[in-house]
Amino acid sequence: MTAHEHLVARRGRRSGVTTMIAIHSTVLGPAVGGCRFKPYATLTEAVDDVLRLSEAMTAKCAVAGLAFGGGKSVIALEPGRVLSPAERRDVLLDHADLIAEFGGRYQAGPDVGTGPADMLVLREASPYAFCTPESAGGTGSSSGPTAVGVLAALRAAVGSADMTGRRVVISGYGSVGAHLAASLHAAGADVVVSDIDPAKRAAAERLGLSWAEPEKVLTSTADVVIPAAVGGVLDPETVARLDTPLVVGPANNQLTDDTVADDLAARGVRWIPDYVASAGGIIYTLSREAEGLDHEAALARVETIEQTVADLLKTAEANATTPLREAAALAERRLTSGAEPRTP
Repeated sequence: MTAHEHLVARRGRRSGVTTMIAIHSTVLGPAVGGCRFKPYATLTEAVDDVLRLSEAMTAKCAVAGLAFGGGKSVIALEPGRVLSPAERRDVLLDHADLIAEFGGRYQAGPDVGTGPADMLVLREASPYAFCTPESAGGTGSSSGPTAVGVLAALRAAVGSADMTGRRVVISGYGSVGAHLAASLHAAGADVVVSDIDPAKRAAAERLGLSWAEPEKVLTSTADVVIPAAVGGVLDPETVARLDTPLVVGPANNQLTDDTVADDLAARGVRWIPDYVASAGGIIYTLSREAEGLDHEAALARVETIEQTVADLLKTAEANATTPLREAAALAERRLTSGAEPRTP
């Protein structure tokens, strides 16, 4: 893909916290991407994250056929710093000021560490924020539609909607992971979940789910492994220890390097590119808030992920490549046929 169009980092005038925005591409339309609010050991780590995530958003939007480009923003909190509610609000307003300067070329949504209520704060200084609470006229959390998209990708990869008796391991029992676990359990799957927060174990077990320790979950024996927490979890060492034929999940940037996709294929593990499987949230949100579709019509668009994955798998088999290579090629074709980068 092409180089990034913009990267801006700034220390907030209210809070003193560094926030940043990366726009990878506006070839297909305004850049969209979540606002990540978390501690980083160094600013270099934060910059690496925002660049990597914004590029993935370009691919996500392009493969999904959306008229939007890729961007991302990061609020880089100092490790160990605990914010009061007033301090958190100041940080968000500082970030909103930075978003406003782009004049709509970057539009934010929730991500790790942020939610609909935070988007409402961003809206106080900038109109360019999606997924505000439903009570404020927005679509609220995109976790549900994201899970719907992952399930659509899973159906295509499995070749069936019947999950009866299949062992599914989910790494990350957050909002999306919980949606997936409940749906798959209801569909008859034997669901194992894990999370770095041990307090979630009791809630999971009350629902009839099994629990695994975080350090062991990805390499557990399973019919399907679903990464639903942080990225960078699939490296050559981990891939060598996988005991599953299929990996598909919503976590962003699951591979430490694109070459890991070849390692997965060499071991006979089918990996569905994360930016394809996780596109349900952005498809739903933009269909509702940018195009004005109703809930059912927007969800129907999310379900098209099943056909997208089926096509990628068919093409990868025909070309003796990987789903990642085919997804990247599809994104590149759509970007090449697009317009020049847009100005405000």
